[in-house]
Amino acid sequence: MKIGLVDYGGGNLRSVYNAIRALGHEPAVISEDGALNGATHLILPGQGEFADVMARLDDRGLVGALREWIKAGRPYFGICVGYQILFEGSDEAPDVAGLGIVKGRCVRFSEKPGRKIPQMGWNGAQPANPDSLFWKGLGAEPYFYFVHSYYPVPEDDTWIVSETDYDGETFAATVEKGKVLACQFHPEKSQDAGLALIANFLGC
Repeated sequence: MKIGLVDYGGGNLRSVYNAIRALGHEPAVISEDGALNGATHLILPGQGEFADVMARLDDRGLVGALREWIKAGRPYFGICVGYQILFEGSDEAPDVAGLGIVKGRCVRFSEKPGRKIPQMGWNGAQPANPDSLFWKGLGAEPYFYFVHSYYPVPEDDTWIVSETDYDGETFAATVEKGKVLACQFHPEKSQDAGLALIANFLGC
């Protein structure tokens, strides 16, 4: 197994790197398309704005490479904005196209008296597909660490693995199809539950 950790110059690379090492693996940092060769699994830890992440990936020649990797059915794990870019676009950057792997787009939490935006902190994720191999051993409502103002809305509900409620607004916290797994929360900051999810992905 060769785990490729995608470095576009702006992600939370160190924490994810350490989480993978805690599971007994030594990831390879990938910052250009040619470096994908030989990898068996890709993890993209996103952080920051949708448009900036897409621009940085494009600058490094990784946009087309990622599309080809995912469409070939190879294991991909997107975290936070690495999840959001799988979609067609985001209200955060209306004129910027995402990878378009999942139909749908990212929207901002609606304004509501007393609701803090971004959501920041621990929240539960309830499985929409408890039979998912990616969800193995995680239970009925594991807690994960979230930091985000936007979240994706898949057009096809069959992508949804788990959902989270934030002050009355429910969204897809995790999606999967084939060997694609992506989550809005940060598994690398989510202690045992997060490590278990990463381990499940690496076992696919």
